[in-house]
Amino acid sequence: MNSNTNQSSTEITTALGTEGLGQQPWWVEQWMELINSYRFKKRLERAWTYAREGNVTSIRFEGRRVHARVQGTGEDPYKVKLWLDVLNDEDWGYVLEALTQKARWSAQLLAGIMPADIERAFAASGRRLFPFKLQEVRSECSCPDKANPCKHISAIYFLMGDRFSEDPFVLFQLRGRTRSKLLADLAEQRLHALALLAQTTTEETGSTDDESNNQNNWASPPHPAVLDPSLWWRYDASLNADLVVITPAMEGDTGLDSAGELPLAEEPRFPKAGHLFLSHLREQGQLLAQQAMMQAMTAGD
Repeated sequence: MNSNTNQSSTEITTALGTEGLGQQPWWVEQWMELINSYRFKKRLERAWTYAREGNVTSIRFEGRRVHARVQGTGEDPYKVKLWLDVLNDEDWGYVLEALTQKARWSAQLLAGIMPADIERAFAASGRRLFPFKLQEVRSECSCPDKANPCKHISAIYFLMGDRFSEDPFVLFQLRGRTRSKLLADLAEQRLHALALLAQTTTEETGSTDDESNNQNNWASPPHPAVLDPSLWWRYDASLNADLVVITPAMEGDTGLDSAGELPLAEEPRFPKAGHLFLSHLREQGQLLAQQAMMQAMTAGD
């Protein structure tokens, strides 16, 4: 019996890999681990078939709930509901404050990427974004099966993984914050933090706007290299000879080698023209490098 159970589990995992879920983002894989931890593997196998063969006739994400209809063996499809416990406003306040403190988190979320350490932001509220175990996902189904999750609910788990891959903000929505609401709250929180920072800086320096303007007027002029880019590569100060070590480039470490293959056009009459041209450039480069080495070695004499 253990052998059959393991075989069913392997079949589901293989199917997931063939459909591409094996290469999904980490947050999708973490969600799928919840349902794959379910001990009734035969039920999961049927759920996988339902999810991939069109038995889920509809699935809607409305607020923090998922509503779906799954066609089973009966005439009418079964009604499925699935939801997570939401965070209250106080909890979200802690999460937003934590998100504000790391610009990287905001940038990744705006790019549609779930930060790998996102749970650290939720830890400030003592809550989690991802359910820790399967029992934390609330679900109902109108089928007569008393087991929860049944195969109809499990089919929705699989499809939700697809949805999370397209839009990780759905996870936040299930926790009580839609994408637009979350980003608006985050922008407001960042503005508030910047205002507090500016106020703190003004209090510490004790300068007013007029004083700041006067300081700017008396500020030192910019470095000449800012106005004249030709000065960027000049260094007029003397160098300590003991600190300067001149060595030739490593063999093969040339600009041509670093550039890789160059797509040079060749005429049919001269099929090796490109190769000869590059060989000539390489020889010239080595010659000039030797000359530069000699000049550098004798510069101090």
